[in-house]
Amino acid sequence: IALVEVQGYVFAAYRGLAQLAHRRGDDALADRWMREAEKMRRLVERHFWLDDLGLYALALDGDGAPCKVRTSNAGHLLYVGLPSEERAKSVADQLLSASFHSGWGIRTIATTMAAYNPVSYHLGSVWPHDNAICVAGLTRYGFVEHAHRVIDAMLDVSSHFDGRLPELFAG
Repeated sequence: IALVEVQGYVFAAYRGLAQLAHRRGDDALADRWMREAEKMRRLVERHFWLDDLGLYALALDGDGAPCKVRTSNAGHLLYVGLPSEERAKSVADQLLSASFHSGWGIRTIATTMAAYNPVSYHLGSVWPHDNAICVAGLTRYGFVEHAHRVIDAMLDVSSHFDGRLPELFAG
């Protein structure tokens, strides 16, 4: 199983290696790592993007088929800068849609999914660290209003936890 956010982190690692190589003056190695990053981008776009959902698949299963589950994991791709502007807009809009945004943050899975359970650890709860990653990605692409909605939600929720957010919350 290949999770979409892990593919994004590999893309980011290749880009980071390219930057390090460039700083060391090894432009040939920097070019090699950038080619690897772009290869990873193309693979993610080809195998994970779901036109019918306007979102990236959660993962590829053992047979390489996309797992058509609408999750916040796609927000991690915004964080690393992998999607095109058009696809980033689709991801951003989805994360702030009523099926994801609870009013207190972005759920881990959309309410429209069969597995959705608002009190489940992975299947509908809100994770502050996940929301922070999504906010960083939203701002990377210039979706400041989207980011403000998530930040405002996290600040509102923090008042119920004496200013200290828990690992997750649900309901």
